Amino acid sequence: MNLLDFLKALRSRWVTVCVTTLLVVTAAVAITMLTTPLYQASTRLFVSTAAGASATELYQGNRLSQERVLSYTELLMGETLAGRTIEKLGLNMEAATLQERVKASARPDTVLIKVEVLDESPVRARDIANALSDEFVVMVRELETPEAGARPDARVVVEKRAKIPNTPLLPKTSRNILFGLAVGIMSGIGLAILRETLDNTVKDREPLEEITHVGLVGTVPLDKERRNEAAISFDTENSAIAEAFRKLRTNLQFLAVDNPPRVIVVTSSMPNEGKSTTAINIALALAEAEHNVALVDGDLRRPMLDKYLDLIGTVGFSTVLSGRASVSEALQESRYPRLTVLTSGAVPPNPSELLGSLAAQKVLSELRTDFDYVIVDSSPLLAVTDAAVLAANADGALIIARYGQTKREQLAHAVGSLDDVEAHLLGVVFTMTPSRGSSSYSYDYSYYGDARRPSRHDATQEPTSSRRHHPPRSTLRSRLAALKNLNRRYLSKAKEAIGHP
Repeated sequence: MNLLDFLKALRSRWVTVCVTTLLVVTAAVAITMLTTPLYQASTRLFVSTAAGASATELYQGNRLSQERVLSYTELLMGETLAGRTIEKLGLNMEAATLQERVKASARPDTVLIKVEVLDESPVRARDIANALSDEFVVMVRELETPEAGARPDARVVVEKRAKIPNTPLLPKTSRNILFGLAVGIMSGIGLAILRETLDNTVKDREPLEEITHVGLVGTVPLDKERRNEAAISFDTENSAIAEAFRKLRTNLQFLAVDNPPRVIVVTSSMPNEGKSTTAINIALALAEAEHNVALVDGDLRRPMLDKYLDLIGTVGFSTVLSGRASVSEALQESRYPRLTVLTSGAVPPNPSELLGSLAAQKVLSELRTDFDYVIVDSSPLLAVTDAAVLAANADGALIIARYGQTKREQLAHAVGSLDDVEAHLLGVVFTMTPSRGSSSYSYDYSYYGDARRPSRHDATQEPTSSRRHHPPRSTLRSRLAALKNLNRRYLSKAKEAIGHP
């Protein structure tokens, strides 16, 4: 993974990074709030030995004091001194517990010892530190005195006594939160990279075309309004998703200029990839271009077109295939101009056999004769074989891939199902792509003669009406020259007809 892929993964997985960071910081705050505050009180001890008269004796005495300091730090944290301190203060705790709260340290080449005591109570922390130091002075006197009445070889003095601490030492709120923030960010980035590495869904155009071996004919952005209303009112709608379907309509017309596909099956690898919504709006986009379109619900297992378009679903495709009605009797006029719908009809027990019958081929042939385009909404390819059977009898199929949900192996298996029946795969439609961010798609197709409505990204260009009434001067000159040539030819033919020289 190079730097560009790394940044792209972070942009696409920023929610993972933010959520992980928030969880870790929240955990750090919770641990900080639940931690019992501990106060620290400290004393400082001075260690000295018996001084001699000469410089050598003074030096040796100083070295002896420094050597004793290391031993004294161990005694300060020992169990014996802890027990004597507990007995003096009458504390209700074990010696081992107090040992864990006492820390003695000495700076190198000095005779000073720092004693630190932690406790939940600031007053008790002070009392323990002072009592511990006092008891240690007595202990050293006992240990360093050779015999009764003799002068001890070394002595300890409490140079600084403990005071009541004002603020707790633990927990350290700022440090914990900063540490949690750092750990959360690093964990979030690691989790985001891991998820991106393990993610095998299609999110880019290149792997999509590599798997299907066909081109991307349309990209449909995510539009939450389509959950409530699948059909787009193209006569009044000028949104990004409406423009996407208009571009898709244009691309369909350019797939095969000499023999453009007229009977098109819309399918997908798995459910919930926007197949039915795409089929409906492709049909509506073609109807907007003044084509007579028949929309067929070829999903005889989970039909949806009758619900989306408020039509009767009990009589339809299955009714015609079973011979109980003709095509003309089962067709229904929708509320949209030039769009006629053949719903699924009653759900049959044998959909695959009906769709693969000669009757199904005859229905598609009859619809081809009566309409400019026939759009068939079929079932998912990996669930059943219905879509492959329909695609084999059609001019071609469009396969739907949902951004971030359709897996690569699912798409490959779906394409393999179409190849097995030698169906013609026209292209891929990428649905529910992000409309914003780095993963958004905004392909702009500008074909001469495309009478589409101006889209949002055309707002910065010259208005459509202005371009229509004020074409470029070169275009005007070419048109004028063509008209002059045409007029000259008609005059010459007229003169020949009347015998004028």
